[in-house]
Amino acid sequence: MILNYKHWRSLFLICLGIFIGSAFCMKWIEFDFLHNDKLFTIIGLEITYPKEKIVEIFTGITPFVKSVVGYHFAFDFVFMAGVYPGIAALCMMAREKRSNKLIKSVLLSVALLQLIAFGCDIIENIYLLNWLNKPVIENEFAFFHWVVAIKWILAIFGALIAISLNLKKGLKINPIF
Repeated sequence: MILNYKHWRSLFLICLGIFIGSAFCMKWIEFDFLHNDKLFTIIGLEITYPKEKIVEIFTGITPFVKSVVGYHFAFDFVFMAGVYPGIAALCMMAREKRSNKLIKSVLLSVALLQLIAFGCDIIENIYLLNWLNKPVIENEFAFFHWVVAIKWILAIFGALIAISLNLKKGLKINPIF
């Protein structure tokens, strides 16, 4: 059991490095997200902006800003490779500390649900990249918001469960790497 825990912890640490590195790159370039001399956000594009606002932004940005937003989406694909496997690894680390079969099954299920969250994030990025290149949003906007909601719910739920159960006392695992 300790060997499995160490493998999951190693995967988590690799994912954490990918997460931190890509998040740093994405945050660095966000200061160039300007439309009419006002900053816009990726979270706004994902969640809060109506489709008319997204079309207005994507049709009104300069070629430089458009390329920076494209780079952001490229970094986001790398970011995804750190986030979702990292959450899954955290779930599996917590699972290795538990003896209750129900809790172990729940943690395995939450870890596997990160594949769906990963897929939803990929779909979301594809939509945003398509709209960036051709700013026309039709009937797919409601579906896009469902995909975004599923991604956020699964990722936040998975992270909260994994972190809380990793902090809770379980079996003694040697913390030395």
